Amino acid sequence: MTPATLSSSKLYFRLLRYVKPHWRVFAISVASTIAVAATEPALPALLKPMLDGSFVNRDPAMMKLIPLALVGLFLVRGIFTFTSNYAVNWVSTRLVTDLRNLMFDKLITLPTPYYDNASSGTVIANIAFNVNQVASAGTNVITVLVRDTFTILGLLGWLLYLNWKLTLITFVMAPLIALIVKLFSGRLREMSRSLQHSMGDITHVLDESLGGHKVVKIFGGQDYENRRFHEATNRNRLFSMKYTIAASANVPLIQLLAAIALALIVYIATLQSGDNQTTVGGFVSFITAMLMLLAPIKRLTGISESLQKGLAAAEIVFEFLDLDSEPDQGTLEIERAKGAIEFRDVSLRYAENTAPALRHFSLKIEPGETVALVGQSGSGKTSLVNLIPRFYHPTDGRILVDGYDIETVRLRSLRDSIAFVSQDVVLFNDTIATNIAYGRQAGASEGEIVAAAEAAHAMEFIRDMPEGLNTLVGENGVKLSGGQRQRIAIARAILKNAPILILDEATSALDTQSERHVQAALENLMQNRTTIVIAHRLSTIENADRIVVMQKGEIVEIGRHRELLDHGGVYANLYRIQFSMTAAESGQ
Repeated sequence: MTPATLSSSKLYFRLLRYVKPHWRVFAISVASTIAVAATEPALPALLKPMLDGSFVNRDPAMMKLIPLALVGLFLVRGIFTFTSNYAVNWVSTRLVTDLRNLMFDKLITLPTPYYDNASSGTVIANIAFNVNQVASAGTNVITVLVRDTFTILGLLGWLLYLNWKLTLITFVMAPLIALIVKLFSGRLREMSRSLQHSMGDITHVLDESLGGHKVVKIFGGQDYENRRFHEATNRNRLFSMKYTIAASANVPLIQLLAAIALALIVYIATLQSGDNQTTVGGFVSFITAMLMLLAPIKRLTGISESLQKGLAAAEIVFEFLDLDSEPDQGTLEIERAKGAIEFRDVSLRYAENTAPALRHFSLKIEPGETVALVGQSGSGKTSLVNLIPRFYHPTDGRILVDGYDIETVRLRSLRDSIAFVSQDVVLFNDTIATNIAYGRQAGASEGEIVAAAEAAHAMEFIRDMPEGLNTLVGENGVKLSGGQRQRIAIARAILKNAPILILDEATSALDTQSERHVQAALENLMQNRTTIVIAHRLSTIENADRIVVMQKGEIVEIGRHRELLDHGGVYANLYRIQFSMTAAESGQ
């Protein structure tokens, strides 16, 4: 049963399960709320003895006691109101933080097809913003329901005690709603700005994790991304609590000051009164209690709207949390793969109504061999290499690594054996060192990082930077050139030292000088590794052990560079076209 088909009560009880870990603080909030509600009838109840006893009987003790009792009443109310608001918002922000963290933890475990179909903006909005609506249904609704129910019952009880006939008439006032306008101080505005900035930090981490999900998976960066996201959400929560403190303290303080002023006015008025026949206490008490009913009635009538908004948001949250993570039924652990790869009659279709991306593809790659995949766009090259780390699963056929079906190998163990470098380099907004020693390589020493950077020909430009390895690269490496970003990605793959290497257009779209540096770095990286190269620029794969030419998901030719040229087939035709285009560009 999906969250959207659950009844409101079942959906609400599921939501309360996430409140349960914080039940102690929530219980304090409910108890404080009941205490506040219990003091509501006390004000009109005090007015009667104050006016009748002080004005009518002129009792000196009562004249002094009632003003003190008023101040004491609002002091007690202020303490319990602050405690209730703080506790319920503590639980509310914890609920939001917990749900955000759970959603992010789920996000980085989702299979690659989810990222193909999901809108990153929608995902970010749901996790960063829409989940806030859930807190209203999870905590605020209960406290409003408890407080205002007890308040209404208490005030109605007092009204019935004073005059039951007039009380029946006051029920016509129930539909009236009082509009309360709250003016926030500069502190609240400042905290609001801080909240907006902290929300930007959350969406930033989310955006990077969405865009770089393959790097996160291959290099085991889930823990690092979790830590970054949890830190950002915790900062957001701290600013939210500071906002709550200012907002919660505002009303009780104003009420307390108003009570002191009212007590002084009442005390002075009773001193100046000389008419012992004044009998206004019962009437004023009744009117006051009646007017005090308006606010809780207003809140109760608006509770349904708040509840439905929260439940609608809860449906989105639970639907996301119920998504299936990447399947991992594998049980085998590969300590250090030799690098043998075999495709046995592999076919792949992304959706039922689309043409197959791969058709009965069979190929055996020996350990340490370099195999280049060549073909026009859409021939299935990228689809093929995406099957090796199980970003996708074959529709038919099997893929073996060192003789083991990859479906029987634990996902982490399989991906520990693979490194990849692509044209679209993913760098995170951190230092160069952190981008090289990423994920499970984060414990590498500075010497190991430098050695990897040297092998990738990256130290040549890193040494020229003011902070060296500690230089921040900017969002997705915006502070670096294309060639520099490529060499950092190569250094990351060198440091991982995986036996299987996938290169996807690693030198395309680079200028001649950058390509020379990157090509030299790649030669270092490819040593003693099983390498699969996808390349449109055929001049970069002339030394490959084998070149596999693909069309429509099938192998049409296979051999070495010179053999394929002499054969005069598809590869030779592609090479001639590319050579003539290069010559034409040089002539211009």
